[in-house]
Amino acid sequence: MVTSQNQAVFEAGIKLGALYHQWVGTPVSQNSAAGLESAIEQAVILQPFVEEIAVRLDRKLMTHNVFGYSELSGLMFNVDIVTRVGFSYCRARLLPQKGYPLMQIIECNETS
Repeated sequence: MVTSQNQAVFEAGIKLGALYHQWVGTPVSQNSAAGLESAIEQAVILQPFVEEIAVRLDRKLMTHNVFGYSELSGLMFNVDIVTRVGFSYCRARLLPQKGYPLMQIIECNETS
């Protein structure tokens, strides 16, 4: 039997994986980064079980090509997400570590 806490963890992982694969390669510049952060947040928050999301892009990694923009890479992501299923919630993160965008579970709890 899958618990609501198991489902909350699963949902967090699925959301972060989908976010990563959906947005990598998107054209971005330092001028458009805030708008892109907001667009990603507004898209992901619509999905079932997502309670909170915060997206920050590392602007220091945005190097411009000859046309004046970068492509979003996984190493630019700093994302925190909270999913809730029933009375269980999961706080997870997508954050570059050791040169790779890793996902990690920060906290899982039951609420009353």
